[in-house]
Order: sequence, then structure tokens, then C-alpha cells
Amino acid sequence: MTPPPSPSGPEPIEEIRVTSWAHLLDVLYTDGWNAGLRRHRSPYVFRGSHDATFTLQTSLQRLGGDPAETERHLLRNFRKYAHQESLQGDTVWDWLALGQHHGLPTRLVDFTYSPLVALHFATRMPSQFTHDGAIWRVNPARVHGRLPTPLRDALADEGAQVFTVEMLQSVMSPGGKSANFSAAPLAELAALSEAPFLTFLEPPSLDARIVQQFALFALPSTPELQVEEWLESQPHAALKITIPAELKWQIRDHLDQANITERTLFPGLAGLAQWLALYYMTPPLPPGEEQGADTRPPEESLSELNRENRSTDEVR
Repeated sequence: MTPPPSPSGPEPIEEIRVTSWAHLLDVLYTDGWNAGLRRHRSPYVFRGSHDATFTLQTSLQRLGGDPAETERHLLRNFRKYAHQESLQGDTVWDWLALGQHHGLPTRLVDFTYSPLVALHFATRMPSQFTHDGAIWRVNPARVHGRLPTPLRDALADEGAQVFTVEMLQSVMSPGGKSANFSAAPLAELAALSEAPFLTFLEPPSLDARIVQQFALFALPSTPELQVEEWLESQPHAALKITIPAELKWQIRDHLDQANITERTLFPGLAGLAQWLALYYMTPPLPPGEEQGADTRPPEESLSELNRENRSTDEVR
């Protein structure tokens, strides 16, 4: 059985607009202390977007049409043509993860355990620095409070926070049977509950890129499930952090110093070339400003603007 939904009904996801690098770090790393472990272990996972207006719609849904029908054809043909790319596992979960990792439209949504990696994906494209970005901060434990009993029991038995491919397959195929490819577990997942649900899946270490990005996926129980709308129905499960456009260059430079770059997150010559191109790029002057007009760091200008706004509010 799945726990009943909140009686209060869906509410908009809480949003915070950060005002500085320090404020951003404070929000990202809040609630990190785990008293039981006596260690700092964040309960959250993160997703970065270069555009704050983007939703959590899946790449499969963005194709249009019937997501369930389209998913069936995509998976069948991807597996057929990609079969030379060897996989340790041959379950539908393995192929979903591999496809998502290589750009196949799927029901999965990319997340990461690392807030800094999420920030990288919000600031990796200077062409998008003219508008606000966002970080989605989600609490898997709250999300998993709505799981059907077999899935909650599986997590509890393993003492795990999220599923691996093997754990998920063991629930869908008790006794270890049917380890070979079949799309049937997708329908079996949806059949576990009358109400759609969301879970998190940690993919196999397919390559260095997925390891470096500390990646995991949000997995909707049905391909039609709107992830953002579903999160709105789960109190305190998610937070949307808006990153002002004015902060993006500063964030980018701090990430470079922390070695969170295309070179490290996308190992290989392509990632190296992209990192160098971005590292040596000169930011454009703000509209209306001339060379040498204001040499202060952008964060100082933003802080001054915030002080002016507070002063104005006090006068009012």
C-alpha cells in the first residue's frame, strides 16, 4: 500500500532567491549534520538548470505524443542498435540508465549528490548568463515516504536511501529470476500503486563521467508523471533555489577554483577543450557600461544594490 496524500492538497514548491555566494552555500549545505553518524552528510540531492523557468519535465515527455508508447519503441531500438556497447547487466533499468546517460529521451531526470556539480550545470553555458538559473534541492527520504510497501521494505532491508539497479530488479523479479532484458518491470512498477509515485535510482558506474558527476536519477513510476507537480503534493520534499544572473560569473569562477569543471566532469579531450574555452573567456561588459567604468567584482555591486533596496524599504 501507498500512504495517503497530504490532506491539505498540493502547494507551490518553496522557492528561495539567493543574494550572494555565501548565501547560496548556506542554503545548499543546510541540514548537513547527521547526529547519528556525527558527520556532515546532506539528506538532499540536487539538479542544476541554467534557466530558472525550466520545469522538471522529462526528456521523454518533451517529445510529445504518448510517452508510454514512445518509451517502448525508444528502448527496443536503443538496445538493438547499441548492443555492441557491452553492459554488465541486461535489465530494463540498466538500459534506461545507459540511454539517459547518452542522451536518449527517457522517463528519468538527472540529479547529483553534489551541490557543486549541480551548480556547474547551472553555470556551464555563458550564453545563458543573461537570465536566472536554478538548483532543485530534493529530499529522497521524504519522497520515499510515499513509496509502495514492497519498495519501502526493500530500502529498509538494505539500509539504503536510494535504489540500485539490482535492488529494483529484485523487487520486480523476486528470487532473482528474469535478469535478462524485458520491459515488463516498467508496467510492474506502475502496478505497485494506484497512485503514481517517484523514487531515486543510482546507476551502475557506466564510465568515468557518471562517476565524476556523482549521478543518480529520479524515476517516475509512470512515463506520464509530471515530477514537479508530484513534488508539490509532498510537503517539504523539494526546494527551488533561484540563482540571479548577476551571480553566475562569480559562481563559475569559484567552481573553477574548486576544480568543478568540464575537464573533470567530462573526462576526455572534448571536456578539456570546453573547459579551456570557458576558462579563458572574458565576460562581456554589462549593458550601458564602458570599459573601465566599474572594476569592482559583480558581487560588490550586487551587495550595494541590496543595501540600497533595504534603505529604500526603511524609508517607505
